[in-house]
Amino acid sequence: MKAAILNKYDKNGTGLEIKDIDMPKMGNDDVLVKIVYAGVNPLDNMIIREEVKLITPYKLPLVMGNEFSGVVEEVGSNVSGFKKGDRVYARMPLDKIGAFAEYVSINKDALAHIPDYLDFDKAACVPLTALTAMQAFELMNIKSGESIFISGGTGSLGAMAIPIAKSFGLKVMTSGSARNEERVTALGVDEFFDYRTQNYSEILSDVDYVLDTLGEKELEKEFKILKHGGSLVSLKGLPNKEFAERMGFSFVKKTLFGFAGKKFDKLANKKNQKYYFIFVESNGSQLEKVSEIFEQNKIEVSVDEIYDLSDVNNALKKVDKGGSKGKTLIKI
Repeated sequence: MKAAILNKYDKNGTGLEIKDIDMPKMGNDDVLVKIVYAGVNPLDNMIIREEVKLITPYKLPLVMGNEFSGVVEEVGSNVSGFKKGDRVYARMPLDKIGAFAEYVSINKDALAHIPDYLDFDKAACVPLTALTAMQAFELMNIKSGESIFISGGTGSLGAMAIPIAKSFGLKVMTSGSARNEERVTALGVDEFFDYRTQNYSEILSDVDYVLDTLGEKELEKEFKILKHGGSLVSLKGLPNKEFAERMGFSFVKKTLFGFAGKKFDKLANKKNQKYYFIFVESNGSQLEKVSEIFEQNKIEVSVDEIYDLSDVNNALKKVDKGGSKGKTLIKI
């Protein structure tokens, strides 16, 4: 089968090689999936640049790709709930990525059924960002009727997090470019802030939860608007000791991450707030819940541009530039 292979890490980014490799081996708990579309994410470029090595080290050569939609070809002897021909999608497990390929063998616990109304291209936009939102909301222990601010919510994460947050009964506020206000308002945003003309940190206060997608440059402002005892989950800040303990890392990594995230823990402690860093993991049961939410609310997702597998490097470059209006996909 054909697959996009990372042969060497490169801080400046490096080209993936399209190669013919052996079909993936299956275990008793695995499902063989023929991939139709794979999502391209900033995470892919971070892996290429070796930026996540401390969190999840990979051995090279490596089949790249973190999320996909596809069709079940075969199931292992211990697998129930999936059968040949099922339409499925998933975020690949951290220790076994490989969605930029014609086939993938994936543990049944990472897999979920695609909502009936979503085509394969739209479905491939969902797993990584939707699971990020679900896992962030779980850390926050959200409650209906409370409020959440999503920084930079006009990106691909916001496109998933906003409607999911609304389905849980949250009041949703976000910031971003004015040209995207109409689009995110249609997703359910209650209050929008144009980052060019408005400073949300001078307007908002006592927000119950913050989901940070922008990182260190915004975190101080985000803690400012967060209520006493509130929770902030960051995708772009630095990992801390709590993250290392939650992930079951070694003592050395707990020490390193404890030092790295100390600044943000101190910011949180000023008002008895909680700071969490998140690195999304595969979770089939959570993704099935996402499918239910999507089916009930008929949530629409946005595809930006579709590339062939042979053009994967240009897809990665496009995502790296930012400014996306939706998910960039690889058609397998």
